[in-house]
Amino acid sequence: MTKRMDGKVVLVTGGASRPGLGAAIGERLAAEGANVVLSDVDLPGVEETAALIRDKGGMASAVKHDVASQEDWDKVVQSLIAEHGQLDALVNNAGILDVAGMASDRAVGALRSQFEVNVAGSFIGTQVAVKAMRQSGGGSIVNMSSVAGLVGFRGSAAYAASKGAVKLFSKSVALEVAAENIRVNTVHPGIIRTNMQAAGAGTNSDNYDAIEAAIPMGRLGEPVDIANCVLFLASDESTYVTGAEFVVDGGYTAQ
Repeated sequence: MTKRMDGKVVLVTGGASRPGLGAAIGERLAAEGANVVLSDVDLPGVEETAALIRDKGGMASAVKHDVASQEDWDKVVQSLIAEHGQLDALVNNAGILDVAGMASDRAVGALRSQFEVNVAGSFIGTQVAVKAMRQSGGGSIVNMSSVAGLVGFRGSAAYAASKGAVKLFSKSVALEVAAENIRVNTVHPGIIRTNMQAAGAGTNSDNYDAIEAAIPMGRLGEPVDIANCVLFLASDESTYVTGAEFVVDGGYTAQ
């Protein structure tokens, strides 16, 4: 039986953390037939994620990758093309979250560090992926933003600024490459049960408690909820979808 991602090669960044979005996305895409390359600065962690996917019958490999490094991006994608011959989809998932206080109390370094990973990482990755996808006639780029890139979040100003930048950067690039059959979209998770969110809740518990209580569906999201959305965008089911934002938040930002 044909699967939704048969024959496609996908690079997913930030695949080490479990529970985490990158790991869940890699597992979901591999289950649908994709050959998944997972990357992360944590090589042992991402190798373990790839091994778990292979144990379930999927195709997955792992590579060490600092998404803020142009050199790393070039090496990772060049190696991927040399081994697999194509890059059909990129999921720019790697990111960091620093929500330890109000903007008036934070040093500007908190902003710079999040822009370096969340924004520059997506920017460089998108650049490199576009060049690779031009060689094979198109592809899909999914950049991970956040509901914090859509509405304000107390205690998360630097993070929100970075994720808002990812959203508008992605829309702009989508217009630039649409005629080349390259799609660029963003996914905006709400409060999802991951290690990153647990860390954020630990340093910003009052705000997180209020946000969780305000979710209309009455529960936190699970990583697979995001992975299912990414699967649609990475597959050929979304060939007429670009420059769009997909909100997966249990209704939080609908209020």
